Amino acid sequence: MDFKDSIKHLSERVIKLKDSLQTEEATKNALIMPFINALGYDVFDPLEVVPEMVCDIGMKKGEKIDYAILKDGQPILLIECKHWKENLNIHDNQLLRYFNVSKAKFGLLTNGIKYRFYTDLVEKNIMDTKPFLDIDMADISDAEIEELKKFHKSYYSLDNILSSASELKYTSELKQVIAKEFTNPSPELVRLLAKNVYDGQLRAGCAMFDQFTTFVKKSINSYINEIISDRLENAIKLEQPEQEKKVEPTSEVEQTTSTEEEEKQPQVVTTAEELEGFFAIKSILRDEIEPSRLSYRDYMSYFCVVLDDRAKRIVARLYFNKSNKYLGIFDSKWKEHKYLIENIDDIYKYAEELKVSLHLYLDKN
Repeated sequence: MDFKDSIKHLSERVIKLKDSLQTEEATKNALIMPFINALGYDVFDPLEVVPEMVCDIGMKKGEKIDYAILKDGQPILLIECKHWKENLNIHDNQLLRYFNVSKAKFGLLTNGIKYRFYTDLVEKNIMDTKPFLDIDMADISDAEIEELKKFHKSYYSLDNILSSASELKYTSELKQVIAKEFTNPSPELVRLLAKNVYDGQLRAGCAMFDQFTTFVKKSINSYINEIISDRLENAIKLEQPEQEKKVEPTSEVEQTTSTEEEEKQPQVVTTAEELEGFFAIKSILRDEIEPSRLSYRDYMSYFCVVLDDRAKRIVARLYFNKSNKYLGIFDSKWKEHKYLIENIDDIYKYAEELKVSLHLYLDKN
């Protein structure tokens, strides 16, 4: 199993086991120790991983960090663990104290689901107040897995991690600022954009300023929806098999070649299980829409439930081609979420999410 598969497996494990973990120690054993193993370190080898490593802080002796990962006998990563239900925002000061008295260049605060990586980008030997990498194992992306891979024993390089840490930290913070501005445009942003289209004076609190605040918000939302719609349409076009041109062969040789090439093409097979999933979704949404408006399109990668036989009006996707089966649904922000399901009946657990996805199109009409 390669690194990406190991992390994906751990992600599924997190979702499956978390509700049964009642203590911090159980969280460590079931989620955090497997995570350390996935990074290529042997949790039972004290030359690689030291549990309860002493980090004396001034006059306070015997202070201990949950785990320290070592390289050449020196700590490179300190790990402070909490129960999976704990809010990590109230625990970063504890890791900061350990980091500041250690030679480790990186600190990790985790509850087995959230993994926050820190270093000292702002002031040398003083841990930053904000992480440069913040991962949710229950919803981890391929890009995040690639960043996480840099901490693997086989690929670890201090210089490589530090070179990307600054970019990760500030792009993450900028994304939060942008998200906040898009949701609730600040007066500064409203003035900046308005001055390009309006010659008058805008003062906060006046009727025209309030109007432009609404204009800016609507314009941003409209622009983002157009981008998403275009990307979805392009992605669907790439997924759709091209219609083969029917050309009369001019010779027996061409006829044979054409037939051989057709036989080599992978065929899309709609399974009984996919059809069951389709009918389950139709049943769930029958009170929202006439069931006949829902149809399906089957591709190599997934099975699509669509509205009005329109390829880009995707209500849901069924990923049934591998051992783990997923239901894909778009939320109100057009982001697809994949839900692990054991059987067709599990689809009914996501009735509300399916209705939200459907109304992305109904509410636009």
